[in-house]
Amino acid sequence: MTITPPALSVFESLESEVRSYCRSWPAVFDRAQGARLTDEDGHSYLDFFAGAGSLNYGHNNPVLKRALIDYIERDGITHGLDMATTAKRAFLETFENVILRPRDLPYKVMFPGPTGTNAVESALKLARKVKGRESVVSFTNAFHGMSLGSLAVTGNAFKRAGAGIPLVHGTPMPFDNYFDGQVPDFLWFERLLEDQGSGLNKPAAVIVETVQGEGGINVARAEWLRALQELCHRQDMLLIVDDIQMGCGRTGGFFSFEEAGIVPDIVTLSKSISGYGLPMSLCLFKGELDVWEPGEHNGTFRGNNPAFVTAAATLDAYWADGQMEKQTLARGEQVEQTLLAICGEEETAQFRGRGLVWGLEFTDPERATAVCKRAFELGLLLETSGPQSEVVKLLPPLTVTPEELDEGLRTLARSVRETA
Repeated sequence: MTITPPALSVFESLESEVRSYCRSWPAVFDRAQGARLTDEDGHSYLDFFAGAGSLNYGHNNPVLKRALIDYIERDGITHGLDMATTAKRAFLETFENVILRPRDLPYKVMFPGPTGTNAVESALKLARKVKGRESVVSFTNAFHGMSLGSLAVTGNAFKRAGAGIPLVHGTPMPFDNYFDGQVPDFLWFERLLEDQGSGLNKPAAVIVETVQGEGGINVARAEWLRALQELCHRQDMLLIVDDIQMGCGRTGGFFSFEEAGIVPDIVTLSKSISGYGLPMSLCLFKGELDVWEPGEHNGTFRGNNPAFVTAAATLDAYWADGQMEKQTLARGEQVEQTLLAICGEEETAQFRGRGLVWGLEFTDPERATAVCKRAFELGLLLETSGPQSEVVKLLPPLTVTPEELDEGLRTLARSVRETA
C-alpha cells in the first residue's frame, strides 16, 4: 500500500520554514503506541526514528503512562525549578541504586535544563571553570546541539552557519578512523599539545560521542576511547562523553562508554532519560568537579517533575535486572544480519552500528534520501544522517518486538531494491 500525502495547509501557511521532519514525512500524526504511529486518516507507520532517540521505550509505554497518570491525578508537583520534591527524590534514589552504584560510577547529578544542548552547555561551562581554560577539543562530524556553545564543538557546516556569528574556543580533531586507519591514533592531536609553536591553546576538556549519530553513525573503537581517556589524563584535560542520543541503552549498556571500560569526568544525558519523551536532561560529573556556586547555572524548566516520575519508573521497569541490555544486543544482531544481506546485493552500500543504532551508507548521497522516501510510502519512518545525508539511520525503539523489527527490515530492503 502506498500512502498519499494529505494537505498540510496550516503547517505550510503559518509554521516557520525551519520545520524539517514534516517535509520528509508529509502526514498528520494523531496517535502512537509502542513502535507504531497512526495518522489522522488511519494509516499505520512503523517507527524506526523513535523521536530521534528520545523514545527508546516506545510511544505511550503503558508502564510509564500508568505512573505518569497516577502522579498527575494525585496533583503531584509539575513545575519545581530546583526545589526538593518527592518526585525528584524518587528519581535520584532510583538512579543511584539502579544505575550509578552497580557500575561504581562516582557522579554527582545536575539538572541543567530540559534539553540536550542545555546539558552540553553546562558541561562546557563546568570544564572551563574547573580548569581555568577556554579551549575545548571536539571531533570531526560531531554534533552536540544548536545553542552557541554546543555549536562551537559541532562539526556540521550547515548547522554552524546558522549561528550567524563566529563560533570560538572549540578546536576539531580527527575522529576514530577519519584517515581510514592510515594515521596512528591521536598523532596530530598529541603533536599539537606538545609543540609550543602549534598555536593550540591548552584545552580544558575534550568532548566526544562514542557513536556519532547525526554525523553518520560513526562508531569509535573501544581501544580508541581508552587511548583518548589516557591522553586526557596525561595532558590534564577533562573527558566529556556526550551520551545524549547513545545513552539510556541505545548501544546495549545503559551508558555507551561501558563497553570501552572508561569512566569519563563528565557525562551528558537527555533524550530517553525521561523514558516517555518528556523534556529532561542530566549533567553527571565526578564529585571533585562540583565547584558550582548556587544558581551559577540554572533554568526555569530544569525541574520537570513528571519527567522525574517516568524516568524513575523506566529505571525500575527496564534496568533493575539487566535484561534490557541482552535484548538490545540480540535485536542488534538481527539488524546486522539484514544489513549484511542488503550490502551483499548492493555494491554501493556499507553499514555500521552498535546495539540498536545502525547506519546504511550509500556512495550516492541522494540514494539515502530516496530510500527513506520510499520507506515512508511503504509505512516505515527512517531518517538520514551524515554531512551529506548519505546514511540511512535506523533507530527503532529498544522495546521493538522481533516481528516488528523483521517487518521494518524487510521494508528497508524493499526500499533499497526499488530505488536502485
